[in-house]
Amino acid sequence: MAVVGSFKTGDAERDSNKSSNLARAGYCAEYFSLLLIVIVLWSALDRSGRLNPVIMPSLSKIWQTFLDLLTKGSLLKNAWISIARVLKGFLVASALGIVLGILIGLSRHLMRITKLFIQIIKPIPPIAWIPLVILWFGIGESGKVYLIFLGGFFTILVNVIDGIRQADKKLEEVSLVNETPVLKHIFMVIIPGAAPNIFTGLRTGLTGCWMTVVAAELVSSTTGLGYLIMNARQYGKTDVVIVGMLTIGLVGKIMDSVLKAVEKNVVRWSYA
Repeated sequence: MAVVGSFKTGDAERDSNKSSNLARAGYCAEYFSLLLIVIVLWSALDRSGRLNPVIMPSLSKIWQTFLDLLTKGSLLKNAWISIARVLKGFLVASALGIVLGILIGLSRHLMRITKLFIQIIKPIPPIAWIPLVILWFGIGESGKVYLIFLGGFFTILVNVIDGIRQADKKLEEVSLVNETPVLKHIFMVIIPGAAPNIFTGLRTGLTGCWMTVVAAELVSSTTGLGYLIMNARQYGKTDVVIVGMLTIGLVGKIMDSVLKAVEKNVVRWSYA
């Protein structure tokens, strides 16, 4: 009977492994399906001669341009400069957004005082700030970082406020009944309860900062992926423009994945 039982257990484990492998394969197929469809259609249109190579170059041309820029080092150099700018703006936006978001979320008075101001300023796109940024900061690095900061700050702030306001009221009541010290109540009850919203704000804010880098590098810049794209556009180098755009998308995806991995480790209960 014990031998039979062990065979049954082994069969069940193999069946479970097969089903999990099939599930992973199905997920991967769905995950990459749209990208593969776009690549196939792009290649088919190029072979049929329906694509204007000036407006939409072939995939082989884009790949060759990518390798050339990578070999020369200009792609990595400009990508690193853009990443450094984005991280500076994002870190400032995160620090201010989280601190102010917690304060506003905890205080009804601060909420009333700041609500109208946030509602008016938040919808203004970062690119609309460029004339003022030039007047305030000149054409140096600080102006670019400020524009990137604007790209993520309000998104982070609003998500943190919502997370604080939507925290579990029962846990808060239990903490208050037990006369938990204020700081301990905030750091042990309020912030952990708001953590999923905070990380949503951080990930969305990081995307906003990364999307703003092109606008930020319009301000008299001679470096960065935004500059690479704009300079290539002036000379009609569509392949370089597309390589720059795809690099921005790829780096943005990597940065979001890293932040999501951090979120899974910090907010484990949300993924249980």
